[in-house]
Order: sequence, then C-alpha cells, then structure tokens
Amino acid sequence: MAAIKASAQISWIGMGKMGLPICKRLHGAGFQVRVLCRNDASASIAKTNGFDVARTIAEAAEGADVVASAISDDKALFDITFADGGLKDRLSREQIYIDTSTVSPDASARVAEVLSRIRCAYLRAPVSGSTATAVQGALTALVSGPADAFGAMADFFAAFTKKAFLVGSGEEARYLKLSLNAMVGATSALLAESLMLARKGGMDIQTIMDVVSESAIASPLVQYKRGAITTGDYTATFSASQMLKDLDLIEQAATATSCDMPLISRVRNVYRAAVARGLGDQDFFVLTSGEAGPVPSAK
Repeated sequence: MAAIKASAQISWIGMGKMGLPICKRLHGAGFQVRVLCRNDASASIAKTNGFDVARTIAEAAEGADVVASAISDDKALFDITFADGGLKDRLSREQIYIDTSTVSPDASARVAEVLSRIRCAYLRAPVSGSTATAVQGALTALVSGPADAFGAMADFFAAFTKKAFLVGSGEEARYLKLSLNAMVGATSALLAESLMLARKGGMDIQTIMDVVSESAIASPLVQYKRGAITTGDYTATFSASQMLKDLDLIEQAATATSCDMPLISRVRNVYRAAVARGLGDQDFFVLTSGEAGPVPSAK
C-alpha cells in the first residue's frame, strides 16, 4: 500500500475535545482536512481553523484518502458506520478508515466484519493522553489492523503522536486501550483514598502533593493532575461520566473473556457513586476532592 503523504485529503468525524486538536495538528503538518459538521456552530469552528466542511458522511468520504473518527461510544460508531448512507455505503477499497475512539472490542469487530466485505482497510487506533498532549502532538496511538495500512500512515500518526504502536491485526488495540484506562481510572480512586488518610494526619493538600510528586509513586498522570488536586478546579478534560462509560466497557470485555477483575469492579462502583452525587460532569480526578463520598463497601 502506497504511503499517505502530508498533502493527502483527510476527512474527520468528531471534532470534540480530542478531535479538534488532532485536526489542527494534521492541518499544520500539511494535510488537507475536511471535517463533518452537522450544525453551523461546528462549521464556524472548522472554517476558523482552515478546515473544509462536509455536511454529510457522503460529502466527508467523497475523494478522501483517509476517513478518521473520534467519537463518543459504541452507538456513535454504529451510527456513522451502519446508518443509511453511512461509512459502509461510502467507503471503498482505495480508502483507509481509522477510528481513534475508545469503544468496545465487540463493536469494533462488527465494524471490521462489514468493512472487510468492501476490502476497506480498517485501523483501530485509540489514543492515550489528554487534551493537552493532543495539542502538543504527544499522544500515544495504539493501533491494530492491516500492517500495510499502518505503514502507509506514518506521516499521519507523526502529526499528532509521540509514538504509534502496531499491536496486532485485529481488536488488540481495543483491549489494550481498555486495560490502560483501567489503570488510569484506578489511579484516581486509589489516590483519593490515600489523600484522605494523609489529610486525617493533619496535613494540607499542597504539602501532601509536594511530597507525592517527589515520591516513588509520582507519575506523568499524577503530575498532570496535581494542579487540579491542589486548587480544587476539576474542570473536565475527561469527565467522571466518561470514565464510568469506559469502566463499563472494561467490565463487559472482562465478562466476555472470563477475566476476573475484582479491583476494577470496586473502582467502577466508586465512579458510579460519584456520578450519582452529581459529579459526572467534573474531571474524573474529582474523586480526590473528597466530595465523591466514601468508597462503597465490597458486597
């Protein structure tokens, strides 16, 4: 498969918190970026950033070398793929479809099966990182699918990632992304309990985090969230509700593969409690605020 160079036409579906900065990086690298915009507000944002606008999936797919997406969940993936006039009706064997979302392996496999009928190369490419790392072009892409399609997309991934890993030919990237999100979600829950104990010892949060950030458990994630924890500003970069959605996917995948994950089940209950308390729109590190309430007891 011929390499997709930086002058190629990329059509993007899903110009949200991750999609917009990725599209900016692609445009800055020289790609022609066309964005699916279903309303005037998103069309205005697209035009302001120098992107072309498509109003339908048919317009987005027409003439594109690559169609890519960053959507919210399984339902959104099915909507853009299987609806009348969706990608299944618009993509061809000359194109590559790349999905960067966090969705279930089962949903992704259903998309793969349909696209295989038209011999359209499908790369599952969920990304790991934050909106800040997306802006910096420093995301990590976990990719599975045809190796030749992955090789053809080197310039594409270089525009917005620090590293793109080819991890398999099927749904491996979906499982790996869920496993990473399990660890990310658990970090917030465990840190919340640990900070609670430290506070009981009479220390202020600034002192605690100064020490944590220089300790053996310091990590890029903890450092990135340090400001939110010390200031109490939990404006969402990734919300508690979004994390709960991913934990639901993790539990479903674990059940489907007979993988016992009792700790993650407890973590999921912590997020369910936080969302029930009205904290779903806050950043998932809102658990560390102490407002999410006590961790639910094991059954």
